[in-house]
Amino acid sequence: MKKVIIILVAIFTITATSFAQKLTQITLTGKGNVDAIIMALDGNVKIYSAKDGTIAKWGFDKYEGIQENYNGVLDAYVGRVEYYTQNDDAALQGKIKYIGKTLLTYYPSYENEMLKGKLKAIGTVTFDYFLAYEDVAFKGNIKTIGQQNISWYSSYENEELRGKLKTIGSNTISYYASFDDKAYKGKVKNINGSSFTYYSSYEKYSGASKTGNTFFTGNGVRFYVRNY
Repeated sequence: MKKVIIILVAIFTITATSFAQKLTQITLTGKGNVDAIIMALDGNVKIYSAKDGTIAKWGFDKYEGIQENYNGVLDAYVGRVEYYTQNDDAALQGKIKYIGKTLLTYYPSYENEMLKGKLKAIGTVTFDYFLAYEDVAFKGNIKTIGQQNISWYSSYENEELRGKLKTIGSNTISYYASFDDKAYKGKVKNINGSSFTYYSSYEKYSGASKTGNTFFTGNGVRFYVRNY
């Protein structure tokens, strides 16, 4: 019986650890650009990264489970924090290594030039990127987060779409094109069949959101569509 309990505890620990890190939100600006790719760690810790995997900020989200964190305000994390030192690979030095029990790894200096120093994994969640030979509109951008494949609009698309997020996992995103009204061209038009409309340049609240939810959850990914 004791052995069974030990095995169950071990399985629970492994399972809990494997789900402790996850993609929790994509924040899009009023012009449809990716402002933040947000990863959630245990203990209400969030990591905000750019579309190229650069970590912009991280910390404790005191709003989690209480209200929406509209402005992405994070408090200082008071738990274990470690950084890579001068004894580590040159591409890693000074970067955050541990947040609590979560290990962050990066591509070392001997990797492909486009990968050096980029975020490689947060705990068990791995990151891959488009390389230099890819389309100029999205080379260097994140290609996968864990099991989620990501695609971006290419340089051959309408000028208001180029380089913008196209799909993440099974989620698809479209945008208003350059030939649409100037008040909302480039803005998010549709996510998974859910439409977003805006006041035209001839209306009082030109460019402001008319229909469509600010927060939208699709296939396990939460989207925050800002109006600015």
